[in-house]
Amino acid sequence: MSEKIYTPEAPAAIGPYSQAIKANGMVFTSGQIPLDPKTGEIVGKTISEQTEQVMKNLEAVLKAAGTGFDRAVKTVCFLADIADFAAFNEVYAKHIASAPARSCVAVKDLPKGVKVEVEVIAEA
Repeated sequence: MSEKIYTPEAPAAIGPYSQAIKANGMVFTSGQIPLDPKTGEIVGKTISEQTEQVMKNLEAVLKAAGTGFDRAVKTVCFLADIADFAAFNEVYAKHIASAPARSCVAVKDLPKGVKVEVEVIAEA
């Protein structure tokens, strides 16, 4: 049986999905973009600023699920511009030192025109 995860410390879902689902000892987060959980506004203009907010949002969702970045087994990262890869990695590495498996791709567009979106799969 699965459990929907919700925390007011991360942005509310802006569509028909949950912030995360806990199932079979694993937590699957939805992709997080750099939104302020209180205002719903985009935080930051640079890839570094936006990535910092994304990681804060993910940390809050994982905490609400009873886990954290140290239990991450896989991340999927979406960048609006692959030229931002190095700057993204600098911020990402500060939060996820455990080096889980990862995919990182550049995409044509992201919601609300942001520069980055990240999702995490972690052990519960």
